[in-house]
Amino acid sequence: MNRGDQWTGPELRELLDEAYDRYARPAFIADDPIQVPRSFLKREDAETIGFITATIAWGQRKTIIANAWKLAQLMDRQPFDFVMHASAKELDRLDRFVHRTFNSTDLRHFIRGLRHVNNTHGGVEAAFLPKDAGTPLPPMAEMISIFRERFLEPEHESRTRKHVADPSRGSNAKRINMFLRWMVRPNDRGIDMGYWKRIPTSALHVPLDVHTGRVARELGLLHRKQDDWKSVEELTGALRKFDAEDPVKYDIALFALGVDGNRPQPTL
Repeated sequence: MNRGDQWTGPELRELLDEAYDRYARPAFIADDPIQVPRSFLKREDAETIGFITATIAWGQRKTIIANAWKLAQLMDRQPFDFVMHASAKELDRLDRFVHRTFNSTDLRHFIRGLRHVNNTHGGVEAAFLPKDAGTPLPPMAEMISIFRERFLEPEHESRTRKHVADPSRGSNAKRINMFLRWMVRPNDRGIDMGYWKRIPTSALHVPLDVHTGRVARELGLLHRKQDDWKSVEELTGALRKFDAEDPVKYDIALFALGVDGNRPQPTL
């Protein structure tokens, strides 16, 4: 039997609320990549470095954080200005950068792509949204696909496409969902930044990774075995039962419980 079958709904909510209260504190960012965008005071800088930091957020967290800080240095700690105005000579600095399979070729397109969505589509947040401001927001998978299409409009190497998630092909879009959490969720606990106002917290989806997936399955919140977009929708739907307006706040709880490894057992 899945141990999650032994939890009642009220017990699960109490567990998740307690874990969120315990872990969603400023100390969380000391070992989390969000520390990099949070160090910038301007929204444009935070979303620029935040997007690239989230993109390289796989592997060891210490390495992710170190490489994100390295990238900030290569951009003179002015990431938005660098993206919008860097000369060809300044872009040559990026040839030193590599994180796992994300290399300088990919990074150069990310600079072009970010410059393009800022110049052509009204900014990074607007690039996720329909052109007509009166149009209802589409499902999150569609918003991510809209952004992906716009971001990849400038000429680019085919290898770079794999670094921009495509939920329509089953990707769990973990890194984009994490970036969206950073930008959309309120800065009420000293973690997320709350800069974006046009995407509601209720629309966010869980950044599904190995830690959150394992804990969610142990708790009976997720039954699908693959870590794909259908699993993201299943887990997010389960968490909406506990907080329909802000389901993804529980991402912090699930992730921390997964890393902590000290998870309480249900009362039998």
